[in-house]
Amino acid sequence: MADDNDCTDQYGVLLYYKYAQIPNLDHLLTFYESNCSSLGLLGRVRLSSHGVNVTVGGKLSSLERHIESVKADSLFEGTDFKLAACHQPLNDKIAKECGFTSLSVRIVKELVTLSSHPLLKQPDISNAGKHLSAVEFHSVLQNAAKESPEDGLVLLDARNLYETRIGKFHAPNVETLDPQVRQYSDLPSWIDCNHDQFKGKQILMYCTGGIRCEMASAYIRSKGLGFENVFQLFGGLQRYLEQFPDGGFFKGKNFVFDHRISVGSSDANVIGTCLTCGCSFDDYSSRNRCNYCRMLVLVCHSCQNEAAPYVCELCQQQGKAVRMMQLTETGEAETPLPEAEFQNFPLDATFSSQMPQKDGKMSGRQENSESYACMDFGRMHQHANCTSTSLPSSPPPPLENCKKKFAWFVAPNFDRGGRADWKVADGPFDPLQYQQQTDGCDISLAYLKAVFAQEGPFDGILGFSQGAAMAALVSAQQVKLKGEIDFRFVILCSGFAVHKMEMDCKLIKCPSLHIYGNEHGKDRQIANQASIELASLYDSSSLVTVEHDCGHIIPTRSPYIDVIKDFLIRFLQ
Repeated sequence: MADDNDCTDQYGVLLYYKYAQIPNLDHLLTFYESNCSSLGLLGRVRLSSHGVNVTVGGKLSSLERHIESVKADSLFEGTDFKLAACHQPLNDKIAKECGFTSLSVRIVKELVTLSSHPLLKQPDISNAGKHLSAVEFHSVLQNAAKESPEDGLVLLDARNLYETRIGKFHAPNVETLDPQVRQYSDLPSWIDCNHDQFKGKQILMYCTGGIRCEMASAYIRSKGLGFENVFQLFGGLQRYLEQFPDGGFFKGKNFVFDHRISVGSSDANVIGTCLTCGCSFDDYSSRNRCNYCRMLVLVCHSCQNEAAPYVCELCQQQGKAVRMMQLTETGEAETPLPEAEFQNFPLDATFSSQMPQKDGKMSGRQENSESYACMDFGRMHQHANCTSTSLPSSPPPPLENCKKKFAWFVAPNFDRGGRADWKVADGPFDPLQYQQQTDGCDISLAYLKAVFAQEGPFDGILGFSQGAAMAALVSAQQVKLKGEIDFRFVILCSGFAVHKMEMDCKLIKCPSLHIYGNEHGKDRQIANQASIELASLYDSSSLVTVEHDCGHIIPTRSPYIDVIKDFLIRFLQ
């Protein structure tokens, strides 16, 4: 600890976490608000019934007094308090992005959100991997380096891609697995798809300060036989670099989630590279982000240009290209969809939080932000009926012959190839025909892939009526469509299931909110039972339903809106 008399005005940062059962959250909330405010500390304090996660900054003397106050509570026995002297935030932008312009004390459901499906139960933290001190961790790697290639040992980096791009472990004879995920909540999916790479092996995990390894190691161990030998670096990279100032087996810099941005060792080697020119560069202080997914990207000072869009390597791998903004007559930025066979399809869907803003920049989901993007499948996919005002290039059949639709997944101006293709219905209108007709579904799916590639990523999909049926088809193929249409949840309003093979699969695991009229709900378009049957196709452990009496609409009054908000807010934590 620093001496108060010597460093009264010296600035510092304090990080710590503690998993423990909190008996009285309100009492703890009051303590943090009072203690941190009186000491002039700024930053983030997250409290849950399972523990605390704290990152605050201020005068070193104040931080030391805060530690003493926390230690007085036996609840925090054994807590690893990481205190470091450093400079104050370089500028207001960095201070704001890192949460050091105010004090934020909040109660949350989870200290860290491991799963992309937050409605699903998280692993038991008591089953986390065994802690290894920095010296023990280093010793394991050192012994492996002296021996022949060690097939039974792997290093697993539990951090995000932008963190690993400026620093990671390099140990001879030890394979380092870099999941290359945008955010921590994507890690379980990577583990599920790649567990064969470490099954039956000794797994050494590491992250920035240790908290992410707690939950991720418990998730791996929950898989059972072959996944028992999981070890994690106690105190994370911060404690390792303190123990080995020259970097040890860690090369580059340790990315941190405060205004310091990164912490290096005495080894000045730079392992990061500029996204644009490829030169050595590892400074994130300019806070440049990918125009699509908003992930931080490295762009050297020579290549930085506010007017230039950046596309991170993950988005490039998904086929997204650099786009230049075009100005409409209103002066607003507009981004054209890619040229394709469906380029003339009318787009009546809503892209919340992802469309270009007036400054030509993209807004959207950011790491640790409290916003989400949702794609709306509304009346986007409709077949032209005889009263359509948007005439296709091939005219529709005479009105007297139009007794029955044959498709509704295609847009009004979709050209079926000529008048000869139109058929006279063989019977009167069937009120349940919408469950049978799927012509044009493949075309619509191709169109959606293009929109996701151009405007994504989206956190969720909202579908209403026919749009809900399409959204249900997409969620039923979520695994198959991974990398092309990625999302975390679906909201299906007045939905129904169409008769397609994809809907006959096993339970759909995607978290879902189903909103539909009850038995007496006056929904004259979609029968109550049809929406209930659709909901039955989804895993009940991640399913929420809202039955209302408001007809063929989405209700916005209490208590219905409260359930909807509760569902959505789980994806913000």
